[in-house]
Amino acid sequence: MNTLSKIEGALPLPVTVDDILAARVRISGAVVHTPTLISQTLSTMLGCKVYLKFENLQFTAAYKERGALNRLLQLDEDAKRTGVIAASAGNHAQGLAYHGRRLGVPVTIVMPKTTPTVKVTQTQGHGATVVLHGEKFDDANTYARQLAKDQGLTFVHPFDEPDIIAGQGTVALEMLEDAPEIDTLVIPIGGGGLFSGMATAAKAMKPDICVYGVQADLYPSMYSHIKGAKLPCDGDTLAEGIAVKEPGELTRRIVERFADDVLLVSERDLEEAVSLLLQIEKTVVEGAGAAGLAALLTHKELFAGRNVGLVLTGGNIDTRLLANVLLRDLARSGRLARLRIILQDRPGALFHVARIFDQEAVNILELSHQRIFTNLPAKGLSLDVECETRDGDHLDRLLAALREAGYEVAPIEVA
Repeated sequence: MNTLSKIEGALPLPVTVDDILAARVRISGAVVHTPTLISQTLSTMLGCKVYLKFENLQFTAAYKERGALNRLLQLDEDAKRTGVIAASAGNHAQGLAYHGRRLGVPVTIVMPKTTPTVKVTQTQGHGATVVLHGEKFDDANTYARQLAKDQGLTFVHPFDEPDIIAGQGTVALEMLEDAPEIDTLVIPIGGGGLFSGMATAAKAMKPDICVYGVQADLYPSMYSHIKGAKLPCDGDTLAEGIAVKEPGELTRRIVERFADDVLLVSERDLEEAVSLLLQIEKTVVEGAGAAGLAALLTHKELFAGRNVGLVLTGGNIDTRLLANVLLRDLARSGRLARLRIILQDRPGALFHVARIFDQEAVNILELSHQRIFTNLPAKGLSLDVECETRDGDHLDRLLAALREAGYEVAPIEVA
């Protein structure tokens, strides 16, 4: 731990377990007490007992409702009449909008102009006024703060407020009461609100519990702060819900105090985790929500033999993006492949190739010939075949059969 950590670690923390217990009473009945269930298949696969907290089953499909509601319920009457404002393009916006409408509190959400239409319409559907401003989140955030001053609105931060942190901490209360055998928590970190609330509650309930944070390696903001590093934060991550460039002032103090470590995960592991949760648990989880499982896939030896609790923080993923993730995973596992086969441009060439696919019981999905845009001789052509196999071994047998028949063939790999 660096010198800054030692100094800040000595300061009183902004949220206590009593704040979290009070938040639970406050929000009880208005948010779902989501189940915490053991995954037998993932446990066998990963060599540890894996417990999943299904926060993607909240009404807005994310845990963010907890903190938003806790904050709204503590507004004074003037603030309730005037309304609140936030900058968000994701789950914080929907949670605040939904509970604001329930409580009769006007909600304004400022989103970047680049926000997908589906997120704008969902937020508007919960009764919020949506203002589109700027190209990036920072632009929207600055404008939201200006509007708050100009219109007398209460600004509600997505993660760096005590009431927000306390609300998120109720996730840990439920998990450890429903599955007291959990000895390790793995929690996604963007700005750090969820980790801060959960770690505060967990350490009070079980002082010896291990608590790990997880970040996408494209956005290692809290990791860099904890490690004293200066890593870049940029790129198109699947885990946009935790793509935060600056950790919170309050949350970083709590992370410093309680985190056993902050781990990084790759985009490929995030994709695999999203796909596994859909295939094994039959549950849809966004990239950020799958970060905990991605950490177990990446750092398997760290969690061997432990009872690990993961939070599936949200399920708001674009359906087209989800389809891409699933297809890419099929390709990586060998169940879907695109092969490039070099042929002579003569009658019957395609028939002879197709016969090998038939012999190996491989389903052909799509064919594409290329005669012009190639460096092959004029009498040659390349054939791209998209096909479906049972698994990687089945694909290997097909490749061997094609090569044995004298064909030059190579898979077109997925990154």
